[in-house]
Amino acid sequence: MRILFDTNIFIHREDDKVILDNLQHLLQILSKMKAEILIHPLSIQELKKDSNKERKAIVQSKVGSYNLLESPPEPSNDLDFLSKVKQNNDHDRIDNNILYAIYKNAVDFLLTEDKGIHKKAIDIGVNERVLLINDVLDIFKKEITVSKSISPPAVKEDFVYNLNLDDPIFDTLKKDYSEFDSWFENISRKGRKCIVHHRSDNSIGALLIYKFEDEPIAGTPPLPKKKRLKLATLIVSNVGQKIGELFIKLSIDLAIKNRISELYLTHFVELDDRLVYLISEYGFRKVSTNKRGEDIFIKRMIVENQYRTNSSPIDIVREFYPSFYDGENVQKFIVPIQPDYHSRLFTDYPKRQTRIDEHQGEFIIEGNTIKKAYLSHSKILKIQSGDIVLFYRSDDFKQVTSIGVVESIHTRITDPDEIMRIVGKRTVYSRREIEEMAEKPTTIMLFYHIFHLPNPISYGNLKTIGALSGPPQSISGIEDESYREIIKRSGIDERFTIH
Repeated sequence: MRILFDTNIFIHREDDKVILDNLQHLLQILSKMKAEILIHPLSIQELKKDSNKERKAIVQSKVGSYNLLESPPEPSNDLDFLSKVKQNNDHDRIDNNILYAIYKNAVDFLLTEDKGIHKKAIDIGVNERVLLINDVLDIFKKEITVSKSISPPAVKEDFVYNLNLDDPIFDTLKKDYSEFDSWFENISRKGRKCIVHHRSDNSIGALLIYKFEDEPIAGTPPLPKKKRLKLATLIVSNVGQKIGELFIKLSIDLAIKNRISELYLTHFVELDDRLVYLISEYGFRKVSTNKRGEDIFIKRMIVENQYRTNSSPIDIVREFYPSFYDGENVQKFIVPIQPDYHSRLFTDYPKRQTRIDEHQGEFIIEGNTIKKAYLSHSKILKIQSGDIVLFYRSDDFKQVTSIGVVESIHTRITDPDEIMRIVGKRTVYSRREIEEMAEKPTTIMLFYHIFHLPNPISYGNLKTIGALSGPPQSISGIEDESYREIIKRSGIDERFTIH
């Protein structure tokens, strides 16, 4: 496995012990995995221009032990690539060359803390392989035991008054909002709740303070009175994309439980704003601006009429998640899954047996995200983007428990590195498991997890309605009529289905 390091991962505050520890853990893991760490030649050229001589000397000493990427691909003649990325100066040119190495598969992954590169990675469709330090730890920490254990991040619901107002995560808010301290005191006295992730040094890594509203939103243009969930404060620091995705999912779940179909937040947008990239990926759209100059972003979960006939099934789920199209234009499949993999893929499943680290107070991030990856040896080739997949937990429950929408399908893959490249940040599989899977042609399904069925459908009922004739051994298609009966019996909120 080849991993390209951007030199900016070595530039950080020396007093940030969490980043220092995580980088050290990462290097231990990659060393023991015998991963090949490479530096782009242009990164070295850019480093030489650093006017801070002390910092330059430190970073040069750190990168000097790694090999350069030989004959890196050069994008100057790739007009399609260049049309998708901006190039206004020499810094952009270097970033684009680094990103092009991923785009052309010269390396498996790119590790960078550069917000601009992460934004461009989304634009060219390689964001699953462009990672933060914590993304790499999430993917590879299961591979090996290091000298100091790496615990999954703790996420919990708490009261605002239990937060440390002096935490550095609030510094920008205090600067942007002169009345922030008094607002914080006010909502603390009102008993407002929040969802918070603490890093290993007990500082706040991610935070959601929310509020239920039923009123107009003042802005240009104004927005009408409606029940909404306001994400009053949503901050996700550089702790990895999975935490951000998890907080979006928790916000959506909170809205659904309270019969709310619209979420919103206000935000002062910055250059290469990582929060905007995150929320935009899950359907938040700028619709207005308030008198402070903040942009107002709305996420609608019920599909608007003009989108019902003019959008593809995958576009609907991207824009209006968790709403999805399940009409006759998409196929439906039952996907058998063993209990162990079901528990890892769907860690939020209500009947799942909890793990020991959860009893010790930890919240398991893996599997709590929206976008997931499922691996199998199925030989089926007719699955397409937008199709519906119903996950059947075999052996113990013998039930259809969960529903998803296929984002993409990749078949007949036998190269473990290629599998790792495709699943990227979504994997709940270890490298060893992937290598074992790749001994036979492997099918990779990337999908959006929509819901767990309120009423799981048993094997007996699946036979009764004609969805199955026997225990499913591999992915199998079902008729639309059988699917309709499953949905009817499952208790899914059909406000979120389009057909």
